[in-house]
Amino acid sequence: MLLLIVALATAWLRYGLIESSAIGQLCSTSHAPSWCSGRQWLVLGFLHNVYGVVALITAVLALLWQRPWLAWLAAALGVFALELYCFEAGALALLLGCLRLLRLQSRAAPVEQHRQRQQQIQSQP
Repeated sequence: MLLLIVALATAWLRYGLIESSAIGQLCSTSHAPSWCSGRQWLVLGFLHNVYGVVALITAVLALLWQRPWLAWLAAALGVFALELYCFEAGALALLLGCLRLLRLQSRAAPVEQHRQRQQQIQSQP
């Protein structure tokens, strides 16, 4: 659920703030609002593949240290990088983060493998 919230917030940043032509025109004027510098930093981040590199570093750390929060962070940063034009690195970080998170969660809560075999079978009445 939280990854969906990250994806929606990142989509809003991309389509509402970065790709919006009205905001682009507003930020290109001489009397641009102060938040336009934040928009510029976002654009510079994906132009230099910063988000992809950070997502991959976090994914590697999640593989090395077995912490669920680090695996979730790798997946969330992968979603962020994927939506902000760092496709390859973001997709790989998202995949590694999700797989690591699933692995860590499966170790925390073991599932009975033979549950159906253990149920009683009644003979015909």
